[in-house]
Amino acid sequence: MLTFLGISMIMCFMYLIMSKRLSALVALILIPFIFAIIAWGLGFYFESLSHIQLAELGNTMLDGIKKLAPTGVMLLFAILYFALMIDSGLFDPSVRWILKKVKGDPLKITLGTVFLTLLVSLDGDGSTTYMICVAAMMPLYKRVGMNPLIMTCLMLLCSGVMNLTPWGGPTARAASALQVDASEVFIPMIPSMVIAAAWLFFLAYLYGKYERKRLGVIELVDISHADDISISKDPEAQRPHLRWFNGILTLVLMASLVKGILPMSILFMLGFCIALVVNYPCVNMQKKRIAMHADSVLAVVGVIFAAGVFTGILSGTGMVEAMSKGFVAVIPPSLGPYLAPITGVLSMPLTFFMSNDAFYFGVLPILAEAASHYGIAPVEIARASIIGQPIHLLSPLVPSTYLLCGLASVELADHQKFTLKWAFITCCVLMGSALIFGVFPLYNL
Repeated sequence: MLTFLGISMIMCFMYLIMSKRLSALVALILIPFIFAIIAWGLGFYFESLSHIQLAELGNTMLDGIKKLAPTGVMLLFAILYFALMIDSGLFDPSVRWILKKVKGDPLKITLGTVFLTLLVSLDGDGSTTYMICVAAMMPLYKRVGMNPLIMTCLMLLCSGVMNLTPWGGPTARAASALQVDASEVFIPMIPSMVIAAAWLFFLAYLYGKYERKRLGVIELVDISHADDISISKDPEAQRPHLRWFNGILTLVLMASLVKGILPMSILFMLGFCIALVVNYPCVNMQKKRIAMHADSVLAVVGVIFAAGVFTGILSGTGMVEAMSKGFVAVIPPSLGPYLAPITGVLSMPLTFFMSNDAFYFGVLPILAEAASHYGIAPVEIARASIIGQPIHLLSPLVPSTYLLCGLASVELADHQKFTLKWAFITCCVLMGSALIFGVFPLYNL
């Protein structure tokens, strides 16, 4: 009965958010609570549910929220920090330099597209990345006559790789769903992300050579628009005289994250406070910068705390354990030790056909609990689960993909057809390098 209730809860949750009848925030709180009440009521008739007590449900939900509090805090301040760096104009010189260097050479343009997108997508917001990068690169593609599908392909794949940062979304969701530290999921994945980025530069090189052969090099491309490009959209917020300070602060922060000097949430809290005080000493200006990004912060952090309710009830009632036992029972014993790479493979189609929320909060806990029976740690399953993100961004369920296609004036179907094979190869590069570096095991004895 507990297995049936758990599966019913997840199916109901997935249906409601995928059909857009409920937002993820609301569904993550209401659906598990309703099913927990149903399980408590049925406990009077089924002995297997008698352990579920109404008085304990609140504590179970609070326990889930407490476990996710560090992740929520980290996301809050990470999003604010990178938003502040963009507002201050930290990345503006890099963007202008790229645009002036690429000129009319298709090879340099494709390489510049990858470099620019990897840089801008550090903030973890796909929509912002596409708006900035398409605005910067589209005039060059049009002037030279290059295929805009190359641009949309490279931008999406770069965003898919950089989306693995904890403040990008999937990593935080995976960490939240399995109640592990986001830094333990992300930091071991950095070498794989670097290799994937190198692969994207190679792909850009191949397409650049092809377009150079097809179109030649146009020496006198009008790049006057480069001087007008600014990632920061608020002139009042720009701090060009503090770029060196902001750059050094960001490098120190990134190095501290990798070294694990302090917990990730604390580092971003300190980094944000230092950046805010130095760049905007005026208290009213500080309030304005925070208010400017409150919407995006609330949307992300609210879902994380709501996920605490979902995971708390899922584990506290014993549903996830019951479902995992059923799942293990149907897995051939010979495949059980391979559950980590199996999770990576499953993440590709499942995150394409369902939202990240549905996969990470609905499917992943079952896979992780089943894998634990074979000695595979939850954090290893969490790392494997984010492998499919380059394919996920091609999904028609991802709003930012429509924005990318709209800005570039390409059809979504054409973009998907053009990009899918490269997205799959990018996922394979992530998977292969992760296995080589021992990020998660191919086979666990």
